[in-house]
Amino acid sequence: MCAPPDEEFAELLAAVGVPLVPFGPAVRALVTGVTPPTAADAFRIAAELVAARFDTLAAAAEGCDALVATGLMPAGARSVAEKLGIRYVYACFHPFELPSPHYPPPPRPGRPFPPEVTDNLVLWELDAERVNALYGEALNSHRASIGLPPVDNVRDHVFTDQPWLAADPSLGTWQEWADLDIVQTGAWILPDDRPLPAELVAFLDAGTPPVYVGFGSMPMRASTDVARVAVEAIRAQGRRALVGRGWADLALIDDRDDCFVVGEVNHQALFGRVAAVVHHGGAGTTTTAARAGAPQVVVPQFVDQPYWAGRVAELGIGAAHDGPTPTFESLSTALGTALTPETRARARAVAGTIRTDGAMVAAKLLLDAVG
Repeated sequence: MCAPPDEEFAELLAAVGVPLVPFGPAVRALVTGVTPPTAADAFRIAAELVAARFDTLAAAAEGCDALVATGLMPAGARSVAEKLGIRYVYACFHPFELPSPHYPPPPRPGRPFPPEVTDNLVLWELDAERVNALYGEALNSHRASIGLPPVDNVRDHVFTDQPWLAADPSLGTWQEWADLDIVQTGAWILPDDRPLPAELVAFLDAGTPPVYVGFGSMPMRASTDVARVAVEAIRAQGRRALVGRGWADLALIDDRDDCFVVGEVNHQALFGRVAAVVHHGGAGTTTTAARAGAPQVVVPQFVDQPYWAGRVAELGIGAAHDGPTPTFESLSTALGTALTPETRARARAVAGTIRTDGAMVAAKLLLDAVG
C-alpha cells in the first residue's frame, strides 16, 4: 500500500499486516498548517505527486499483477501500470468526482468557471482543461521519459471508461450515463473488532446515549469555538456529549461529567451506542454511521462532503448543515431534526440496506481480472 507517511495510516496498515510504502507529503501537516495551501501550492504539489508515482509507485508495483489507484487525481499511476504491462483500475469513493450531466464538477485550483455557464457537461469539459493545467505537463514529461506517448485528457485517462465506484448504492447512488460504464462494488469496509477503551465504555454506561461530535481529518481552524458550539448545542437538546479529538484537536470546554473526549476509536462499535453522529461528511464516516443506524448531522467542509450531506438529508437519516461553520443556532436546528423519533426510525431502516460485501466484490473482480 502506497500512502502518505502519516502516523495514523501507518498504524492502520500495521494492524492488518500490510506494508506501507510512504508516498508523497504527510497529509496532516498539509491540512492543519498555519496557512491553508494556496493555488500555487496545488500546482507545485500536483507536479511532485506525478513525479513520485513514476518513482515510488513504479518501484512498489514491480512484480505485482494489478495496480488499484484511488485519490483525488492519481495522475501517473496508469502510466506505471502501462509500462509494467499490468492491470490498472481506478476506484473512487463517491460518484461526485465522475463526469455526469446530473451535477457540476467539484471545485479545483485554477481559473473559476464562467458564471454564465450552467450546462453541467460544458462545466465538465472545462474541468478536464483544469486537470490538464494541473497535471498535464508533468505527466507527459514523465511518460516521454519512459517511452510512452502523450495523453491529451489527463482526467479521463486516469478514470478510464470503466471506473469502480466503492460506495454503497443506497448512499452513493450512481445515475446512469452512457459515456461511463461504472462498476459499483459497494463500500470497502474493513471489519474492526477493537474493543472500546474501558473509560469510554464506563461513560457510555453511565447515562443515556450521548451525541458524538468529531470531524476526523478536517482541521476546523476555529476548533475551540467549534467544540464550544457543539457541546452547548448538544446540552441544549438535553443530551450528553462525546467529543472526538480528531485533527482539529477538539477538547472539552469544562469539567462537567456529561461530556467525554476520545481519540481514535472503533467507530463501528461506537456509533451503535450514540444518539446521533455530528461529523464532516467523509465517505467512510457517513457509511459507518448509516450502517450503525445512527442519525447524522453532516457539517461539510469541501470536496465530496456536501454531496454526502445532501444524501443524508434526502434519505431522511439526518440533517445537512448549511455551510462549514456551525453556530449554536444552526447546529441546534440540525440536531433538532436528527434527534426526532422519525429520523431515528428511518436511520435504522436504511441501516438494513447498507451492503457489507463491497471489499469482497472488488477483490473477486481483481482476481478474475488477473487470473
